[in-house]
Amino acid sequence: MRLGPELANVGAGVLVARRDPVEWGRVRKEFALWFERNGAVAYVTELCVDPWPGTALSEMEERVWFTRVRMTLDHAPDRRAAAQQLQDLIAKFSLSSSPLADQPPAQSPTLTGPRPDLVPEPALPPRPEWAIPSVPDPGLTPAAEQAPDLLPRSVLPLRPEPGFTSDPVPDPVPGPGPGPEGDPRAPRSADHVDFRQGQFHAPVVGVLNAFGLEPGPARSFPADWHTAADLEPLAHGVRPARRVDGLPPVPPYVERDVDGVLRSALAEGGLVVVHGEAFAGKTRTALSALAAVLPQARVHAPARHADLRGLPDLLRGGTDGCVLWLDDLDGHLGRGGLEPRLLARLTGLGAVVVATLREDAYDAYRQTSRGRVLDLARFVELPREWSEAERERAAGARDPRLARAARRGGPEGVAAELGLAPMLWDEWRRARRPDRHPRGHALVRTAVDLARCGLSGPLPEDLIVELHGTHEAPAGTDQEDVAAAWEWAGAERHGVLPLLRRHGPRRWEAAPCLVDMAEQDGALPPVADALWRRALEVAREEEAYDVERVAALARTAFARAAEGGDAAAMVRLGELEESLGLGPAAEDWFRRAAGAGAGEAAGRLGRLLAARGAAKEAEPFLEAAAEAGDGGAATLLGKLLRDRARTWLTVGAERKDPEAAHLLAELLITGDDSDRVWDLLESASMSGRAEVARSFGMWLLVRGQRLSGEIWLRRAADAGDEPAAELLAYTTVQEPPEDALDYFTPGLGFPLDHAHHGALLEDSGRADEAVEHYRQGYRAGDSYGAYRLAALLEKRGEADEAEAWYRRAADLGHPGARKALGESPAGPDTVGE
Repeated sequence: MRLGPELANVGAGVLVARRDPVEWGRVRKEFALWFERNGAVAYVTELCVDPWPGTALSEMEERVWFTRVRMTLDHAPDRRAAAQQLQDLIAKFSLSSSPLADQPPAQSPTLTGPRPDLVPEPALPPRPEWAIPSVPDPGLTPAAEQAPDLLPRSVLPLRPEPGFTSDPVPDPVPGPGPGPEGDPRAPRSADHVDFRQGQFHAPVVGVLNAFGLEPGPARSFPADWHTAADLEPLAHGVRPARRVDGLPPVPPYVERDVDGVLRSALAEGGLVVVHGEAFAGKTRTALSALAAVLPQARVHAPARHADLRGLPDLLRGGTDGCVLWLDDLDGHLGRGGLEPRLLARLTGLGAVVVATLREDAYDAYRQTSRGRVLDLARFVELPREWSEAERERAAGARDPRLARAARRGGPEGVAAELGLAPMLWDEWRRARRPDRHPRGHALVRTAVDLARCGLSGPLPEDLIVELHGTHEAPAGTDQEDVAAAWEWAGAERHGVLPLLRRHGPRRWEAAPCLVDMAEQDGALPPVADALWRRALEVAREEEAYDVERVAALARTAFARAAEGGDAAAMVRLGELEESLGLGPAAEDWFRRAAGAGAGEAAGRLGRLLAARGAAKEAEPFLEAAAEAGDGGAATLLGKLLRDRARTWLTVGAERKDPEAAHLLAELLITGDDSDRVWDLLESASMSGRAEVARSFGMWLLVRGQRLSGEIWLRRAADAGDEPAAELLAYTTVQEPPEDALDYFTPGLGFPLDHAHHGALLEDSGRADEAVEHYRQGYRAGDSYGAYRLAALLEKRGEADEAEAWYRRAADLGHPGARKALGESPAGPDTVGE
């Protein structure tokens, strides 16, 4: 009985055999423990919790469990232990002890007569002398080197039914040496009984105790191996790409530039090694070439450190065209592994050996005794960085993962982008936990989000730090300092790619594969408004970024939310369009946002309408915003209403309405059209209204016509106008200079008092004292202080010094100083003088 298929078939037959419910429950429970011990925990619930039929399974269900038992045995972490446990279950629950023993299980390989198809394996030949090391192997410990050649074997004898006869052959000579490297136990071969001469008159169950058997090539024949065209990539070392609904775990193969050389090497035979850096795509490239050149060849893929010395004897009885697949060749070198003489025997039998090897492993083994077989290999180097031609082929693939990796991947190559993405994403996601790197998680999240905003390439470190608090802070962020977070985020993973790649001393870029996963899988929520606003600002400020691309991405992101009724997103869209100079589009979004109840949008819309001259249309929106607390909207509304008032008061004055003339004069009283104001006031005064007389008197006082002003104020006061009486009292009482100096006392918190105090001192003939007050006013930020000092210096004839002070005043925005320097004032004089 072969350890692989035959033992698994017998075990599965015991599991699915018909029994009474109680006995069957015991069997399922024991088998559930076996599955759990050997890494197949997914079947435990189905065996112990889910309901089973009373005594029998359907044919389809039986086939399923046959496959599961065999796969679990093939892929068990310790196949020898798994085989021994399965042997024990077979012995414990064999049908001879079952109440339903007279009903053989479906698909069970019990022997009911001569079965030439179940011929036991041939005995292995004696161990050749070359296989016995004469010098210690550098890769073995002394204990392993001194291990005995034979270990005791525990054999459960076959139990034939009455009438069964057989002629057992003598015990075979032990086969080739030890199993996994470093294992002091040296398992040899199973016991064999020749059934070919036996006569079978009743059901017979043959049970093999496989204790001591090393999982290796002797338990499967080439006819059971998959062909190269049927190899499953994930089962033979290819890493899966990120999961996308509707797409396979492994994208289609993209032709590499070395394919021609590699396929030629495979056609010639021998040992062909595809070598290169980690994540270069070595395994996928080698498997693809193998399927193209030797599609019908049977492929054997042993586990790492498996004993390969029995392969030549196995291949003698197998089919032609066999391939030995050794992914990560360094795991198959050393005692019991591939070495020159074994390679010669394999190639002499027509076998092709195909392997992959990382650059670091090549360097480690090349000059050692284990690496001597590398002298006989034909190496095909596979660069990790893809060429332009390779990227073009990947970009043309139907799988979007390939296309994006080809477009965005850096020097680490497309294969690294595809294979590393799920691993990096998982590490970053788990870093959010308080006991890991929560601040590092936040820094990476911010860099990824800024890249999602369109800020491609390196980002300023200060910008990432500034914005990493925008997101909800993971627990424990305050326990990790920023330096430690940067160190964690910038460390290379698997020797290939960090989460954040450093560019110079203070710039970082998120791994493109993380950005790709965030954009495509919807694994992250939408980018926060604060990040979008800041990204747009940075894109406008720095030429390194494409502001149009950032704006287009922002428009898409906001439009998606806005179409769903999000008023805030409508406002953001309006702001975006306004910043790009697209007034009509901005108005449309602000109007929609205002209709959805966004008060901020009313003010923005009112300003846009007022700016393009639609003042009357703007007023209701500005009024709504003013009522909601928008001070700027209230001011603009006041200006618009004042301008409208001036228009209509002008109409009234032209139609000889005295009140309109009075109100219009008050609007124009601070302007420069004094003749117009005089005419209006004179026309209005004929109405005899006291408030008109007061306005006339105030205007004359402002113009310096003190006596005329007092006459008009007395007219208003005599008519009972109290404000006019108060103003008249102030004009008749002359204020002493000392009182004015006290009123403008510096140091009471009002910075303009320095210049005013200095002006009074200068008018009183105390110019030297005024100089210091002018200087203090300038230090407090008052341009008038610098201007008064410049004018004083100019009077004294100190032209150069005066010009320097005019320059200081002009730099602070004083129009008079600019005029003195011969410059055009930037705008109206708004300086308090």
